[in-house]
Amino acid sequence: MPSTPDLPLLCPVCRNPLEPAAGGAGHQGRLRCPSGHSFDAARQGYFNLLVGKGTAFEADSAAMVESRFNFLGDGHYRPLAQAVGAAVVPFLPREGGAVLDSGTGTGHYLREILDTAAARGVRTAAVGLDISKFALRRAARLNPEAVNLVWDIWQPLPLASESVDAVTVVFAPRNPAEFARVLRPGGALVVVTPRPGHLSGIAGVTGMLGIEEGKDNRLTESMDRDFEAESSTDVDIPLLLTRREAADLAFMGPAGHHLDREAIAARLEDSQEPVTADAKFRIMVFRPRKHSAA
Repeated sequence: MPSTPDLPLLCPVCRNPLEPAAGGAGHQGRLRCPSGHSFDAARQGYFNLLVGKGTAFEADSAAMVESRFNFLGDGHYRPLAQAVGAAVVPFLPREGGAVLDSGTGTGHYLREILDTAAARGVRTAAVGLDISKFALRRAARLNPEAVNLVWDIWQPLPLASESVDAVTVVFAPRNPAEFARVLRPGGALVVVTPRPGHLSGIAGVTGMLGIEEGKDNRLTESMDRDFEAESSTDVDIPLLLTRREAADLAFMGPAGHHLDREAIAARLEDSQEPVTADAKFRIMVFRPRKHSAA
């Protein structure tokens, strides 16, 4: 049965509290609100809370998710995951804390946060949100102690106000007003973005999208109404990859929506191994502005 931690989840239909209930398809678990709306867990251990028309946004495919799972599972971005964990855990109380991983993907970054917290004696609940059910199938297996929900970040989050101590957004869309609403006083939003020059060594070969100039300034401006920037840390990772790993890296990101993996692999056929690239990231910590607590 998937984890349904003691977190104030909200029903996506009526916004009443959503609680674990007995039963559920295949005895996997069920969430139910006082109005009678219920959601059975998928066999793989996640809950799909999207109702009605669902979402208009394109979710990552099963093939993209497989490439991401393989690449992250090989540990290539482990230094980044460790840095994210180190940035998040100081905002979590030793007991009764909660973290929201918005755009959790395959769950690798949340896994590092939970492991870092446990190593420091911090007990925390966790929620992972993603639009892709294929990603959440992986995330639910990797993070069985978290509650993993299919959700569109652009819709009001299925969490009560002031219910989490940290929100993490790693290469995912951002909904500042909602993040500010669900954060508790003293909490933080941790955002990871690529920096200019990120993977430039293979981007041109594989058809990956480049990093726009002024991206950091636009990020800060988009957050300005609800958050203020507190700190910034750069993480650089030199990569030595096989052609297969390089293809996974290119296909697991936005390029995977307009190129197939075979086309990416074909572009890399003449590349010598190891394929070299520099991954360049920025971790930014934001704190909610006081007016956002309401």
